Amino acid sequence: MVDEVVATLRRGALVVLPTDTVYGVAAYPGLPGAPGTPGAPGMPDAAERLCRVKRRPDNKPIALLAADICQVEAARAELGVIGHALAARYWPGALTMVLKTGAIWEGFRVPNHPVTRAILKAIGGVLCVTSANLSGKTPALTAAAAVAALGPAIELVVDAGPAPGGVPSTVVKIALGRCDILREGAIPGSEIAEIVASLRANNQS
Repeated sequence: MVDEVVATLRRGALVVLPTDTVYGVAAYPGLPGAPGTPGAPGMPDAAERLCRVKRRPDNKPIALLAADICQVEAARAELGVIGHALAARYWPGALTMVLKTGAIWEGFRVPNHPVTRAILKAIGGVLCVTSANLSGKTPALTAAAAVAALGPAIELVVDAGPAPGGVPSTVVKIALGRCDILREGAIPGSEIAEIVASLRANNQS
């Protein structure tokens, strides 16, 4: 099953995947700076295509899901001391970190779902993933609901049973030694603030 999903994503098709919150629709953007490799070219306009399928404004960012911190670093994201500490504490899990990646900012998360992480590991890079529903509508908690929402735009569906739903991920932005809470979610912002304060205290001692 994993091999079929990877092959489908690599040829530029959209795939519905389960996550630890809701079902998502994924596209593979390819490996940056690696033309001609097995992972390239994927879909360089992956985020834009996902926005079109969801009827979502193009200026709304699409998160990147990774199998582990190594894939995040391979995508040239700058985690720094704070990012590494938060990744060690909360990944896999409900934390999205907005990180500097070259000249732009990208949001990264490692989902706590074994099926999707196996797919991410096998494809060897991050995936653009957003909730599998039309913009503004209720997120899909089943594979069937995802297909009903997005229809013929989807080539392959990975059905892992009902998703747990619940609170979305907490989103933080890490820059210049700061950690700003952009969206309060499953992880309390106060808890993250305590970790960051502890790091600063230790660096000053």
